[in-house]
Amino acid sequence: MNIFMFMKVTLKLRPLFLICLAATLPAHAQESDILIKNGKILDGTGNSWYYADIAVQHGKIVAMGKLNKWTAAKTLDARGLIVAPGFIDVHTHIEGDEKKNPTADNFIYDGVTTVVTGNCGLSQVNIGSYFSMIDSLKISINVASLIGHNDVRKAAMGSANRDPDEAEMKKMEEIVEQAMKDGAVGLSTGLIYIPGTYSKTEEVVRLAKAAAKYNGVYASHMRDEGDSVTQAIDEAIHIGREAKIPVEISHFKLSGQQNWGRSNETLPMIIKAREEGLDVTIDQYPYTASSTSLSTLLPDWVLADGQDSIKARLAIPAIRETVTAYMLMRLKKRKLKHFSYPVVASFRADSTLNGKSIEAINLLKGKKHKAAKEAETIIEMMEQGGAGMIFHGMSDKDVKAIMRYPFNMFASDASIRVFGSGNPHPRGYGTNARVLGKYVREEKVILLEEAIRRMTSLPAQKFQLTNRGLLREGYAADIVIFDEQTVADLSGYDKPHQYSTGFKYVLVNGTLTLDEGKHNGTRAGATLRMKN
Repeated sequence: MNIFMFMKVTLKLRPLFLICLAATLPAHAQESDILIKNGKILDGTGNSWYYADIAVQHGKIVAMGKLNKWTAAKTLDARGLIVAPGFIDVHTHIEGDEKKNPTADNFIYDGVTTVVTGNCGLSQVNIGSYFSMIDSLKISINVASLIGHNDVRKAAMGSANRDPDEAEMKKMEEIVEQAMKDGAVGLSTGLIYIPGTYSKTEEVVRLAKAAAKYNGVYASHMRDEGDSVTQAIDEAIHIGREAKIPVEISHFKLSGQQNWGRSNETLPMIIKAREEGLDVTIDQYPYTASSTSLSTLLPDWVLADGQDSIKARLAIPAIRETVTAYMLMRLKKRKLKHFSYPVVASFRADSTLNGKSIEAINLLKGKKHKAAKEAETIIEMMEQGGAGMIFHGMSDKDVKAIMRYPFNMFASDASIRVFGSGNPHPRGYGTNARVLGKYVREEKVILLEEAIRRMTSLPAQKFQLTNRGLLREGYAADIVIFDEQTVADLSGYDKPHQYSTGFKYVLVNGTLTLDEGKHNGTRAGATLRMKN
């Protein structure tokens, strides 16, 4: 055989030789930052769980399956635990509390890795500047934001009780458009609050159209969640239809004993709108008490133009009598004899009243045990600057009926809590744990797989939080690992400052933040900006 024939045969055999050689060499293990082993995967789709491992590297999920040949700097044993996408809370109010508690412990201990703030028409007006502040501060959770109509209106025309002129209207549109360009996920309204309550529907439609240009969502705290709730739903649907924008109806509920059972009216309205092609969804907190300002007990017209104007009006005896009559009429509608249902969450003028009902405060002041005297106490508190309140007045039957609706998300309607401060609503600590413990495990209102879908992929889809809300290769490694048998909310109305239990690990952007049930102080959250 000559040299040329030898080389030809050798070249033909070379691939086979290399394959045989590779088979005899040891396989190299693949490296990751964090390896989650042996977990029951609930991937956020609503499908049933399955066993798998997850490898995390550089903030992303890089592999899923049986990862026997992977190694990691840190391995988490999730045997017997649920592994799910980090929860997305679509209705929060964190503005002003980020610097007070940047570790956002109440959210992390409840499995939340992302929040949407700027709800109820309340937001920073300069969203670009707000996001820059969050990026500079660095907090433990991801933050997306809506642009709030109430604050936009204040920037253009203060708290005036009138329609905007065209120049003011254009200024509001410009603010909304700039916010959308800066990454806001949509427009929010708080049509029960000053000055949003003074706006007419077509004003909101114009601003919703400005947000729709940039693929935003319209999220609304409607004008009424009690006696006129169906009219309020009609308005929200009308705004969505006219502006050609997806609609999110916030904290969907029925307020007041006289409205208990009306979920059989309100839910069909949402179903019908969806059947007609409108992208309308809802969110809910799993409690029978709401939380908002004491001012909502008073007529809207009293609240115009700020605190000095409120005090001046309430100083006029005739107005004081009219306001008292209005509050007593609303109490009678609730079929109650006393203002026992409003409980103080935070009263700056006198923090010793936190946790007490208006009825109890009235008695503490030595007044007669009469509703008229309690109304007088409310007016006096308003003269001192008002208070944050908890209002007991919903039916658990309605809460469950709303919870069963498949296009309903869970949301806390809460801020970043400062542990021990005030007597806030327990939803700020235990919303997700309450759903998983009380309504999934104990009362079996919905399945675990469905609850996780509502906390993860549904909100990510609605608010266009790309590469979030699912456990998928290439997605951000926002991951929560918890014990389905022990997860529970400990926070209650009497003792609200208690963290949820049952969550063992929480990863935010691939960084371990809750480790063995303890927040380790890591602040790996990021701003999530809409890409236009």
